[in-house]
Amino acid sequence: MSYSQHNDTFFVESDEPHHRTTAQEAARMMARQRQEIIGVELSRLADDEYLENVMQHMRRMEDETLPDASLIDMQREIQWFMRPCLIDFLIEAHAAFGLLPETLFLTVNLLDRYCSKRVVYMQHYQLVGCAALLIAAKYGDKKDRVPHIHELNNMCCGLYDAGMLTQMEIHILNTLDWIIGHPTVDFFSQLMVAEEGDDQEVAHMAAYLCEIALYHRDFVATKPSVMARSSLALARAILGRAEVNDGGWDQKENVTLITLSLHLHQPSPTLARKYSTTGFSRVSQKLTEFMAEQAAIARRLANPATPLTEPINKHTSNIYRIPQEGCSGMGSDGCPTPPKTPPPVGNSGNPPSFQGLDC
Repeated sequence: MSYSQHNDTFFVESDEPHHRTTAQEAARMMARQRQEIIGVELSRLADDEYLENVMQHMRRMEDETLPDASLIDMQREIQWFMRPCLIDFLIEAHAAFGLLPETLFLTVNLLDRYCSKRVVYMQHYQLVGCAALLIAAKYGDKKDRVPHIHELNNMCCGLYDAGMLTQMEIHILNTLDWIIGHPTVDFFSQLMVAEEGDDQEVAHMAAYLCEIALYHRDFVATKPSVMARSSLALARAILGRAEVNDGGWDQKENVTLITLSLHLHQPSPTLARKYSTTGFSRVSQKLTEFMAEQAAIARRLANPATPLTEPINKHTSNIYRIPQEGCSGMGSDGCPTPPKTPPPVGNSGNPPSFQGLDC
């Protein structure tokens, strides 16, 4: 068997004429490059010119669209201890549909704003959350990512029909005067990360801390810009990054940072599982390790006979508090349900329970 002789070159000779760039084509290419350079420069100038106006509008909107936690306190049936179960459900639904990060924060904002204005019965609490998720997805996500009503109903184990979800969606919009736009904490976090040059790990840790804050009443009326700055500062401290002094730090950020550090002892297992993946830099595991180190330091401080060998982080030296109550239970139909809710004061009947929450 004979083999063909190996050629000394990989280039194939051809009698076809080679295309040569003419002077006219070269001039067009250079003109196109100049146009692109000019376009980039104009965009940069426009950003510099309008950024201040955009930020003023965003700060005005965050004031106008803040919920009022004191008004939610006046609700007769829904209580704050029910909130973690609903937030767990919304986080899992948000992840299941692959929605944008800002959609989750907008969902919770719509939920809290509605609960600040309307009386919400216990059996409708999850329904309001589902309708808020649907509105937020329609507002900010791609059309093919918006969940269908029957998909949301399936996640609730068929507890609601299409008519109930549609009716609640319209009722929320009318209650909020169709003002949906809200500058979420994710919006401000992205701006600050880009401005300060933080790495992706810091951004993921800050996002994790901001979602931990969604579970607690203390942050319902906190401005997103304040939460973004505080969570980034705390994320840098947890990961051992250098502090950033941009001159904009005030007492509000300091109080928010300290309060947030008090809620890191035992985050929701649902949320910790979400941020345990490599896509989120496994920041939930790193937070657990940091909290264990802080607990060891606290034990050494309680025993003066043991010399202190590790420095105390001034931002997170007092971060211990009773963990939030967990939610568990399984309904007869196989759907996870929250624990039994005590009846409201003055109501002798059995309280209704909402189903489908993965707690």
